[in-house]
Amino acid sequence: MAVDIIVIGCGVAGLSCARLLQEQGHRVRIWAATQSPRTTSDVAAAFWYPYRVYPEERVARWARDSFAAFARIKDVDAGVLTRSAIELLHEPAERSWSAALPGARPARADELPEGFAHGQVFDSYVIETPRYLPWLRRRFLEAEGTIEVRALAGLAEATDHAEVVFHCAGLGARELAGDGSMLPVRGQLVRVRNPGIDRVIIDEHSGGAITYVVPRSEDVILGGTTDEGEELLDSDRAATEAIVARCLALEPRLRDAPILGTQVGLRPCRPEVRVEREMHGDTPVIHNYGHGGAGITLSWGCAVEAVGLLRA
Repeated sequence: MAVDIIVIGCGVAGLSCARLLQEQGHRVRIWAATQSPRTTSDVAAAFWYPYRVYPEERVARWARDSFAAFARIKDVDAGVLTRSAIELLHEPAERSWSAALPGARPARADELPEGFAHGQVFDSYVIETPRYLPWLRRRFLEAEGTIEVRALAGLAEATDHAEVVFHCAGLGARELAGDGSMLPVRGQLVRVRNPGIDRVIIDEHSGGAITYVVPRSEDVILGGTTDEGEELLDSDRAATEAIVARCLALEPRLRDAPILGTQVGLRPCRPEVRVEREMHGDTPVIHNYGHGGAGITLSWGCAVEAVGLLRA
């Protein structure tokens, strides 16, 4: 039976839920204070890699489900690119989420940058958000969905107008759901022209901030910073220089790559991702937020679980 549904949020979590709901035959509207290209999802480096997100067991399942979904999409027009990736390690380790991935194996010595003794190689996906989010939005609108720019003061504004509400507001859950556990973690990125790099490099274990090199079709995203509780959206020059220096140490071909710009986003972190159903009066509200640094990575897996709660 078709249901009238409002999805709050037009980032990757909201759009993914909206599309799955449409595929099940429901009538879906999106209400959001901001749309692409101004959402947090638009700023993401957006490669498949669970980062800064919990609980690990559920995250592993959501991430695997999303990986399978991107494998089905895998379309240049949608901005979903296949990439080999290497995670750099100082000690031998095996990630539970990467062990079962295609191409997963320990890195060879000749694949490792100077200063690293170990690494994990696996096949992954890079999602070019300037292509992917408009593609996802188009598919939603073509299926007779509607999007309304609307800043809400509380969930009651939506529950009064729908049979079911999906709450995918990211950091906005602090106000909409009164969720004081939400923590903004600022991330700064540097975008450079791609000099011919086709491998993702990740170093999560050398200091306080994650370092990554993410090659897209025409540019490379360099990161990053991990500034807990910081909400300043202006780029920091010193941070830009530090990011470029760390990434250059991992990939020398970046030396002469021109800088095209910088970006800043706020990761919507929480002690655990919230995928949960609760009643607001007579209206079910299904929460799907708190994806930390893994919004793209978990997008389809969390959407599948959230949409499954509609049948509860």
